[in-house]
Amino acid sequence: MNLIAELQERKLVQDITPGAEEQLNKEMTSGYIGFDPTADSLHVGSLLPITLLMRLQRAGHKPYALVGGATGMIGDPSGKSAERNLLDAGTIQRNCDGIRKQLEKFLDFDESKPNAAVMVNNYDWFKDYHFLDFIREVGKHITINYMLAKDSVQKRLETGLSFTEFTYQLIQGYDFYYLNNTYDVKLQMGGADQWGNILTGTELIRRKGGSEVAAFTSPLITKADGSKFGKSEGGNIWLDPERTSPYQFYQFWLKLPDAEAEKMALVFSFKPIEEIKTLIAEHQAAPHLRKLQKALAEELTIMVHSAEDLAFAQRASDILFGQSTVDALRSLNEKQLLEVMEGVPQVTAIKDILNEGADIISFLAEHGVLPSKGEARKLIQNGGISINKEKVTATDFALKHEHLLNERYVLIQKGKSNYTLAIFN
Repeated sequence: MNLIAELQERKLVQDITPGAEEQLNKEMTSGYIGFDPTADSLHVGSLLPITLLMRLQRAGHKPYALVGGATGMIGDPSGKSAERNLLDAGTIQRNCDGIRKQLEKFLDFDESKPNAAVMVNNYDWFKDYHFLDFIREVGKHITINYMLAKDSVQKRLETGLSFTEFTYQLIQGYDFYYLNNTYDVKLQMGGADQWGNILTGTELIRRKGGSEVAAFTSPLITKADGSKFGKSEGGNIWLDPERTSPYQFYQFWLKLPDAEAEKMALVFSFKPIEEIKTLIAEHQAAPHLRKLQKALAEELTIMVHSAEDLAFAQRASDILFGQSTVDALRSLNEKQLLEVMEGVPQVTAIKDILNEGADIISFLAEHGVLPSKGEARKLIQNGGISINKEKVTATDFALKHEHLLNERYVLIQKGKSNYTLAIFN
């Protein structure tokens, strides 16, 4: 399997050093990618480096995942417009532990296999490295002119760049040197914004007499408007189900615009390229069916979460957007119901008003679901209001205790997919 050729066909190679393809074709090669421990969970933006390591391992090579316990205390200026807040050692360790747990879902760490994945933390080799020793043994090999020429530095000179951040490329460069010298790691991968830092590593290895090494970067994954990929209106799409539910994760991929879906299928799917191209052609012939988005959402939800989580996400999607019944809605427990309803507008009401029945028209108007009683009446008469997926057919309809889901909630639907969740306390 020619890994570089496949990655190029998937448009996943931007910059590459001479000899990288030959090295990977020659022998089992150890390669690494660094992960920034700024949180205890990775997010969708981290899926590219994760899948690169997965592809490396599946091609028979040995993946190293480096978490930057040391570099996380400094902050990489690449792609940043301002210096970020520095994290304390305890927070970074918790974050590293969380990242390790997640990576175990994607990579095979079975030590009995020659290409078993390995996770390393650069804090382990920096914690006892004295500053004077570092500048003498590492700093003397890289000139200021060389460091200033890097795009990540140039872009920050106007707004200000601290010495702390300026030294980041030396520390990342030393990571590559240490891994090469200690574990015979011969390949570094990363995003396009890391190219300058990566080359500092290859230069340091060369000047310190290390072995031949290789590197390549992948284009940064962005949305059609050029903004950062991996965020929704609510913020990051996390890989931790406690931060982003499997249902929300599934919906993120399902809602991708067509052009983005075509690009993301090649980037993230592990289906053969020809199969992906067939899917893209079928999607272009009937885009309203969203066949490509569904295939991508299904594959990635299973990969990141599980087949069971996918089944729930599909069932929840059908409840909100399909022809489901009140029985399907009642089958959800409270946690599942709130996962599905996250982001849906909410109103609160006193449960006692249900004792004698709450007039639906008054309720909709007085709780701001609709602007007036007249509009509420008109919408009901036109069949535009449903309670718990059942259409309201009479203007004298009353909300009662029997309508409560999990003894607290009522789902109000306006039209096809405009929802409000009423919470009764």
